Amino acid sequence: MDILLIVIGAICLIVGLAGCILPMLPGPPLAYVALLLLHFTSTIDFTTTELLIWLAVVVVVQLLDYFVPMLGTKYFGGSKWGTRGCVVGTLIGLLFMPWGIVLGPFIGALVGELIGGSKTHQALKSSIGSLIGFLCGTVLKCMVCGYFIWEFVSAFFN
Repeated sequence: MDILLIVIGAICLIVGLAGCILPMLPGPPLAYVALLLLHFTSTIDFTTTELLIWLAVVVVVQLLDYFVPMLGTKYFGGSKWGTRGCVVGTLIGLLFMPWGIVLGPFIGALVGELIGGSKTHQALKSSIGSLIGFLCGTVLKCMVCGYFIWEFVSAFFN
């Protein structure tokens, strides 16, 4: 039974890492499931504190993944219109997976800025901020999954 849990956990890690890039797969939650499966084997025993901290990290990263594009818009000089457009674009983008989650915030921020009266140059600048925010969120998810892979592999050598 342990071998089956370890193999399924390894598959979850691989799919979780792919999920950092493919928006239709929840990357960090799948990688966390791999650690849970490893915990339920008879050979590896993570502490409850570790599992709860990792769960909190996964929840925070998943939430940030939706808000970081909005923060990127704001950081790049976007107005309230651009930020609101980014939120609306993100929500609409969820309906058009997988590319909608990438293009939705970008297009939403662009349209929001243009509706708010910004010049095209400023609208593009703030919408590029949403794209950079999306990329930062992706890097953050990859870092979390990479850490979970490290914990999974190093658990066998302790």
